[in-house]
Amino acid sequence: MRKLVIAGIVGLVAAGTITGGAIAFASGNDGEGNVTGRQADRAIAAALAATGGGNANGVERDSENGATWEVEVSTPDGRLVDVRLDADFSVMAVEGDSESADTGGGSG
Repeated sequence: MRKLVIAGIVGLVAAGTITGGAIAFASGNDGEGNVTGRQADRAIAAALAATGGGNANGVERDSENGATWEVEVSTPDGRLVDVRLDADFSVMAVEGDSESADTGGGSG
């Protein structure tokens, strides 16, 4: 399985889809349901295409508003967004990540 994940990531990097920073989460799990594998790689590629690049921080299964995937992306302009995708990896929504407010020191 690990070789499959690495092969998928190498393929995306070779295609210029993701950068080194996007790879960091791929072998771990942050406790929030991050997933890896070929489908997760496809979700990352679709999310990064929708945001014009950046780094994928995590990918999860999602069921909010009919979505199948949620990819958290740090965009090239420094924003943190959630990209929601359907089962065919089509973008359903790109939304500001509500967790990013936690780092701003505001009331929570």
